[in-house]
Amino acid sequence: MFDPPSHAPVRAPRAMAFMLLALANLFWAGNWVIGRALRDDIDPVTLNFWRWLLAALVLAPFALPGIVAQRALIRRSAALIAQLALTGVVLFQLLVYMGLHTTTAVNGVLLNSSAPLFFMLCSWVMERERATRGQVSGMLVSFAGILIILARGDAAHLREVEFHAGDGWVLLAMAIWGVYSVLLKRREPALGGVRLLFLTAATGVVLMLPLWLWGALHPPAPAAVAGWSGLRVPVGQEIAAVLYIALGASVAAFMCWNRGVAVLGANAAGVSLHLLPAFGTILAIIVLGERFEGFHAAGIATILVGVVLASRAAPQRAAT
Repeated sequence: MFDPPSHAPVRAPRAMAFMLLALANLFWAGNWVIGRALRDDIDPVTLNFWRWLLAALVLAPFALPGIVAQRALIRRSAALIAQLALTGVVLFQLLVYMGLHTTTAVNGVLLNSSAPLFFMLCSWVMERERATRGQVSGMLVSFAGILIILARGDAAHLREVEFHAGDGWVLLAMAIWGVYSVLLKRREPALGGVRLLFLTAATGVVLMLPLWLWGALHPPAPAAVAGWSGLRVPVGQEIAAVLYIALGASVAAFMCWNRGVAVLGANAAGVSLHLLPAFGTILAIIVLGERFEGFHAAGIATILVGVVLASRAAPQRAAT
């Protein structure tokens, strides 16, 4: 989810590394399912705010000693850290939770497979990385897969604006995640790991605080934003859910992912990301009782074919 560690590869059994990567994807899949399950109980801002506040508090003891030692580097990187927090912590997950109010968890995790498409598009726009014919072809194929899921296998559904509300938020979140991923490449190599995760989490909490407080003074009309209830603190079963996404999907998943990448490398680890929609679909069926239908299978297969086609050719940087 976040950046791989900057230290040298760690010697460990490859099987264990793959298990850690699979576990990271399972944690992230659970976040999607919980976001859908809590859609009528807790608003997106409150859920995201408490998620990252708790994550930052847990990470602080591990990150602060290194941050003190790197304070000069962090001051130089302050603007980039703020941008990473805005895109990766605030906007991305907020849009996901908003989308899960009106789309199913199955649709959400399958549309998540379009992320590599947006990575390439954002690299092209922001870094001037030229897209090859193979990449363009792959992007078009992946886009066709997205349309299959949005249309539920029937082109007539593309005219139903209500159906598109949640899926549209999720796709916008994927675009924001693409921007975050490109920005992440611009960090200095010495700034990474737990320190960067803590800094982005803490900065994201600061950025979300005014929005969270604003809800207390100006709660919107019920129809304005689905599930938005203004300032509140999680209660009852919501506490367990928030603890899971804070400790599991934010902290534990990150640590599992980093360890796996350290052993196997980023390219091999990236393949494991396709476990997320598989895990998410299974969890949504078991926990939420959602259905997996033929158009889901057709859509995800088309998206993955497009991703494979687009990722085979290395991008070229345009002359400046």
